[in-house]
Amino acid sequence: MAGVQTAVALREQGWTGSVTLIGAEPHQPYDRPPLSKAVLLGTAEGSAFDVDFEALGIELHLGREVTGVRPGAHEIDTPSGPVPYDVLVAATGALPVTLPGSEGVQGVHLLRTLDDAARLRPVLDRKHDIVVVGAGWIGAEFATAAREAGCAVTVVEAADRPLAGTMPAEVAAPMAAWYAESGAELLTGAPVARIEPGTVVLADGRRLAAGAVVVGIGARPATAWLAGSGIALGPDGSVTADARLRTSRPDVYAVGDCASFPSARYGERLLVHHWDNALQGPRAVAANIIGETPQDYDPVPYFWSEQFGRFVQYAGHHTGADTTVWRGDPAGAAWSVCWLSGEGTLVALLTVARPRDLAQGRRLIASGARLDPERAADPSVPLKSATL
Repeated sequence: MAGVQTAVALREQGWTGSVTLIGAEPHQPYDRPPLSKAVLLGTAEGSAFDVDFEALGIELHLGREVTGVRPGAHEIDTPSGPVPYDVLVAATGALPVTLPGSEGVQGVHLLRTLDDAARLRPVLDRKHDIVVVGAGWIGAEFATAAREAGCAVTVVEAADRPLAGTMPAEVAAPMAAWYAESGAELLTGAPVARIEPGTVVLADGRRLAAGAVVVGIGARPATAWLAGSGIALGPDGSVTADARLRTSRPDVYAVGDCASFPSARYGERLLVHHWDNALQGPRAVAANIIGETPQDYDPVPYFWSEQFGRFVQYAGHHTGADTTVWRGDPAGAAWSVCWLSGEGTLVALLTVARPRDLAQGRRLIASGARLDPERAADPSVPLKSATL
């Protein structure tokens, strides 16, 4: 997504020089969100971007892995030889984290690429008993698809609740009930000791039969190819881009899942592994490469998840918030959570089947609006009418 959008944005903004897009996968560039939904369930064969690369003068090199970069020489290295560049944009995304000891075990799957989805489709067709390791966003989405396909699903999570790495306990708690409603079993506080063919063994000795195992325990920036380049990486492995998405080396930019950036809005560096970041960031990169109207990149992060018959949306960044305001009953079908700073500024919100809250809240976050907590807690009051 980030690489394609950067190439397209360069053309849209008037770049007339050559543009080369290099990718390790052999497939035409494709969108990832459908992989855990339509592509996985077989209702769509693929999700290739509707982009006429030839008409845009974008040269595609598919099935070609980049193994290194030498900024001093302005060259990247590939198995078929070096490629020179004037400006380089790293948009290599993220790689799924593997469960230690599961590599090479038959029946263990990840879900990140089109090939991953293709391997999992027949698993769902055969209605295997499936164990999902990890109750994060991707685990919930895959469990949803597997239940729709008629599979028996058990989700095991090492933490005491789903979404432990991303949501506070009080927000994640009502989501735990969604698993049982769908017919999936959720086991929390259940770290995996090892995976054997056909069996997941938990740390407490329980053995779970598994015709297939899907691991969804997070992702890490795909930046190993930058080793020795002098391009600075953070402790999380991300490229530490500046406010204009430039790296520590001249003429090299980084965008999307592989890059973190400083947010003036939130006063910290953000690493955002979501589709909207890979859509918005390239526009800033293109503007900064062309240089006529350079711009800092400081978005209101946004993502969505379709799980267990619910449409969940999130905007902002809540970790520094001081106050949580609920709108509606979390046991009900539609509710929202707002996070406010000490001054009452709306900094983030999560919505379940309340799209108007999301649309209004996202704009309020961008404008730095302050909310009246009492009015904001009334779900009948539009968020835009709860401002101070």
